Amino acid sequence: MRKLNQFVLLLVGILMVNVTTAQKAETPENTYDLGANINEMTLTVGGILVAATNDGLVGIDPKQSTPIFTFNNFGKLKPEETDFIPASPYIVVSQGADSKFAGLAKTKRAVINYITGKVIFNSETDNWNQIYTCNVVLPQNKLIVSGIQKEGDKFEKMTPKVAVYDLSTQKLDYSFFLDKPGRVGIAKDFSVTGVPLLLKDFLIIPTAQGLIAKKHNGDDLWECKIKGINWMVSDITEKEIYGFETTTNGKNTRIHKIGSNGAELWKDDRKVQGNVSNFQILPQGIAVVSDKSSGGSTSVFATSDESEIAFLSASTGEDLWEKAPKTKGYVQHFYVQDDGILFGIQQGGINKISFDGKTLFKKPLKTGENIMVMAESPQGLIYITSEDANIVDLKTGDQVWNKPLKYKNSAAVASTFDSAKNRYLIAADGEIFAIDANSGDVTDFAKVKFDEKEVANTMQMRNGNIFLSSSQNLALLGSDGNEIYQGYFKSPSQSGFVKVLSGALAVASTGLAMAHAAKAGMNRTNSYGSANDLSNYNDYGKENKRAADMFASIGDAAFDVMSKRFKATAATENAQFILTKLDAGVGLVKVNKDTGKVDKEIVLKDKKPEYQVDEIAGVLYYKASDKTIYAYNLQK
Repeated sequence: MRKLNQFVLLLVGILMVNVTTAQKAETPENTYDLGANINEMTLTVGGILVAATNDGLVGIDPKQSTPIFTFNNFGKLKPEETDFIPASPYIVVSQGADSKFAGLAKTKRAVINYITGKVIFNSETDNWNQIYTCNVVLPQNKLIVSGIQKEGDKFEKMTPKVAVYDLSTQKLDYSFFLDKPGRVGIAKDFSVTGVPLLLKDFLIIPTAQGLIAKKHNGDDLWECKIKGINWMVSDITEKEIYGFETTTNGKNTRIHKIGSNGAELWKDDRKVQGNVSNFQILPQGIAVVSDKSSGGSTSVFATSDESEIAFLSASTGEDLWEKAPKTKGYVQHFYVQDDGILFGIQQGGINKISFDGKTLFKKPLKTGENIMVMAESPQGLIYITSEDANIVDLKTGDQVWNKPLKYKNSAAVASTFDSAKNRYLIAADGEIFAIDANSGDVTDFAKVKFDEKEVANTMQMRNGNIFLSSSQNLALLGSDGNEIYQGYFKSPSQSGFVKVLSGALAVASTGLAMAHAAKAGMNRTNSYGSANDLSNYNDYGKENKRAADMFASIGDAAFDVMSKRFKATAATENAQFILTKLDAGVGLVKVNKDTGKVDKEIVLKDKKPEYQVDEIAGVLYYKASDKTIYAYNLQK
């Protein structure tokens, strides 16, 4: 009986310890009751969580105990009505734009600065009855709106208009009409067909009637009859402008060249097959990458799913190359170098072409599919695909390693450089290879088997040791390849939780700032977000610094916040955050990368938790109920 009592007391003690620990771990830093059902949570590149509710949008800054903004002006928003402008602190909210009656019924737009919490523009406040287009222009930090504004006399209230707002000051810079109010004659369609081009001295608006250029005070400059332009770009002098028009069937693109006075500079436009995905204005000519698609057709007459690369004369638009290089797939990497153009194909293959169209590599490189890494190293160009890896001479394409390192096709390949041992380490399909940087000799370094059939997707050097991780696994190896520790945290079943992209992945995708260009089908000639350089292998700090400098160059308080965020040391520098099954239910664990020990546990009392992790700031956002969000500080 005495032993039984002791056992009961011991059991109660253990339960009390566990309950106390769980309660302590589960105490959120802040609790946000949003007052309406939460439909979606988005972690922004600026570190603010934006929740879409049945009433509208709510912004959460974990450093504040109450929401930084609540936008309920338009009511519940569909996902497609909320546009997070990449590499910026702005959200553009649209309503009625995609309606069949958008040209007749009222359309609404608003622009929110989610870092300051201010609504910068609201079409209803400024009496806009219909909004045709609403474009955030960076790095100028302007907003260009077109539509019908219910201001002025009866003729002005029905004449299409353009307005330019300063996003920093939240004030109107200038506005103008696209047609003369009250003009007598046949009605003309002045709808805006694409993204306006804002230059130092003037603004060009693409309309259904052609291009219209205005000074920054709204005064007329010139008009050009080129119609249906979707987007434009200028050279560095802003004296030569290129306009891109998607053909009626949407499969091809026409390129036009216009002078700063509105004159057409090419005798004929240049038609390229597919949609332009990359456009480079170079001293030697114009490099154009266009992507063709079969649209899923299996017909022998269908267009091939591949990219075309053309090099055009800037003065005439004619081909400078007698024969375009064969791609046999989509261009995944594209870099302009001093001696020519280097490109890699998603389906496999790397080549380099001189500006006069000659092949610089002795022969095109054959590689595996999906070129995950293509970067410059002291030894040459290193490439890593899902099947092989090698270093080649950037001038000739000759192999630096005796032969490519080949491995079984792997869903993920991790790699790093061990400077102390002067070797590359590559992990693929459970095997780790060490490659001597000088000789290129390959040795089998270690084998690491992860549970749940996962493979390492991250590898980094830590004080001479090698850290590897995947979604649910992590391991640390010594410099000799021997295991220091290996950890596994069982995942909830796929149906048991909603796994959301982490803040780190959001940063990876937008930190390069190319999303802004890709989204609009634009090019890499704009200094804002240009990533046209062959990165140095393993130099993650370079990309973060470039993003931080880019944000700082805007000269706006919200962008300064984003710049500091990119300069900060990420919370994942020394810890890994993993969602796993715990004894008390599904939860998040913070695991020390050097010891493999769990430093923190947060039990999410939900079999299907919805959450977001900001891996830079070290914050867990958890949807605790239909209307409530908890924010946990993972740094403590």
